[in-house]
Formats: sequence, C-alpha cells, structure tokens
Amino acid sequence: MMSSLNFHHLRYFLAVAREGNLTRAARNLSVSQSALSTQIQMLEARLGHALFERVGRRLVLTEAGRIALDHAQAIFDLGEDLLTTLRVGSGRRQVLRVGALATLSRNFQIDFLRPCLGRTDLEVVLTSGSLVELTGMLRRLDLDVVLSNAAPGTGYADGLVAHRLARQPISLFGSPALGCFATTPAEALMAHGVILPTGASNIRTEFDALCARLDIVPSVVAEVDDMAMLRLMAREAIGLAPLPAIVVRDELDAGSLREVVRLPGIEETFYALTFQRQFQSPVSEELIAAASHWLA
Repeated sequence: MMSSLNFHHLRYFLAVAREGNLTRAARNLSVSQSALSTQIQMLEARLGHALFERVGRRLVLTEAGRIALDHAQAIFDLGEDLLTTLRVGSGRRQVLRVGALATLSRNFQIDFLRPCLGRTDLEVVLTSGSLVELTGMLRRLDLDVVLSNAAPGTGYADGLVAHRLARQPISLFGSPALGCFATTPAEALMAHGVILPTGASNIRTEFDALCARLDIVPSVVAEVDDMAMLRLMAREAIGLAPLPAIVVRDELDAGSLREVVRLPGIEETFYALTFQRQFQSPVSEELIAAASHWLA
C-alpha cells in the first residue's frame, strides 16, 4: 500500500463526484471508463471507505465521500493559491455549517458561536429555516449542527441527537414608560395588554396554560412569530411580552426594557441538534462542549 495519497486519484474522484456518472467523467478526463473505475477503487482502498453508492443510474457520495470531497477541494484550492500569488493565512479554511430556527434568539445564536468567531482558519455558514427544513438538511449532511428552542417531535427524531444547552425562565418584560410595578403575574396581566408569540410557540402554549390556571383572559394587543419583533414591539410600550432574558439582554442593559415579573413554571429550553454520523464536525463538537456550562 502506498504511503501517501495519489493526487491523480483525487482528481479523478473530483470528476466523478461532480458528474455523478463514470461515463461522463471518463469522457471529460479522456480516459477509459474501466481505467477510471480502477482509479476510484484504488482511492477507496487507500482511504478504507466506500466513496460512492449507486442510486438508480447515478453515483451518489457516501458520508465518507462528502468528507473526501471537502478535503480534495481544499487540496486543489491550495494548489491554485500556490500557483497564483502568496496570500496571508494558511489557504482554504474549514467550514462550519450551522442551521438556526428563523425565530430563534439572535443573542443565543451569537453566544453559541462566539468561541469560534474571528478564527482565521474557519468560515461559518449560517442558515435559517423551519425545524423540518433544517433537520432535513442535517440528515443530508448539508448542516453540521442545528440550533433550536424545540426538540424534534415524534417521527422526526430518528438519528437526531438533541444536546440541551440552556434553560431560561420566562418573565414579562415591558418598557419603563408603562410604569408597571406588579408583584404577581395576575396583577401585571390585569393592568396591561400583552404581546404574544403565535400559537406554534412553546412559550405561547405554556403562557395560555398559566392564564387558564389563574382564570385570566389577557388583553392581547399583538401576536408575532419572531422574537426580534416581539422585543421591538415591547420597546414601543404597547404591552408586556413574555420572553427569556437572553432575548432582551441588550434592552435590559440599555434600560429600554425591564423585567416586570417572572412567570412561574414557564421556561424556554435551547438545543443543539446533531445527526448520528461517522464523521462529526470537530468544531461543532467543541462549541457544544463549550456551551454545556449554560445549563442551570
């Protein structure tokens, strides 16, 4: 067995990965299909993993194939750097692909990513979407980790691992201009209207249950599905908003919002979701480990 990788094998591998077809790749490389197939088999033997699986008429990358593709592209990109001009830095950077719920707190996202921000060897690609969209991308290995305030429901959790990172109590927050000095949730809700997340939110579900227990029908002045808009509307002094403190951290520091009263029994839980795979992103594992101290 050779002691180092054969770069011709990598170039042939790249061609097949791009085409998904041996015949077209062989034609582009001006080699026979059998010769190309032999070169791919030699590379797989050298790496110890199958790089392709056949799906219909196409050759589709396995998980090991995706990892090999990233590294092969990095090798040839670095070669291009050498052939053109010397650049500051070490060439092509690692890529961390993070998904986050579109409604998730931006402060939570930045707190999670902060340990890796500014690294010259790392590029962060952040994608937002729904939980179903993002977990689908996670299963296809298009994402390394998904940040969420909800664990996958029944029927969607196969192969997914939910790392619980933090629990935050929910309080009613409002502008100081409202002049609310209630000492209980009932007092606050009877004195002021509320700005609520939509019914799809865990906070909304638990808030409605609390109101039922207190036998209170709150005056709802607005309903929104985005935490950023929720805090902005709260700053306009039109009502109180049930939120975790992390969402309004900047407003609390600036004095534009204040905590009125904590809502008993209501919490928001934050997760990092990963997919059970042979090759985990080491950067995402480092970030999850660094965030583990957030748990109460």
